[in-house]
Amino acid sequence: PIMIYSDDLTHIVSEVGIAYLHKCHNMEERMNAIRAVAGKTEVGKLEDPEITKKLRKEGIVKLPEDFGIDPSQATRDLLAAKNMKDLVDWSGGLYNPPAKFRNW
Repeated sequence: PIMIYSDDLTHIVSEVGIAYLHKCHNMEERMNAIRAVAGKTEVGKLEDPEITKKLRKEGIVKLPEDFGIDPSQATRDLLAAKNMKDLVDWSGGLYNPPAKFRNW
């Protein structure tokens, strides 16, 4: 778990999908977008499928199928980053992963 001041957060990327929080019009819409991508968490259990459908139509939430990805066919080779070193390199050194994730 992490805590981030919500007004500073523009996107949430999870295994469920992406919430484009900067597109939300108010805090209630932000919370619904977060619930839509929160998966099997306490927050995700509060997700309303009809609201998520509306958010997807508005482009606030995107699920894998919205990108033409069949989740049952998704493999690691679809990822742009092949390892943690790629993420560190692309961040220009801003991302400093915990030692247990450094395998290079």
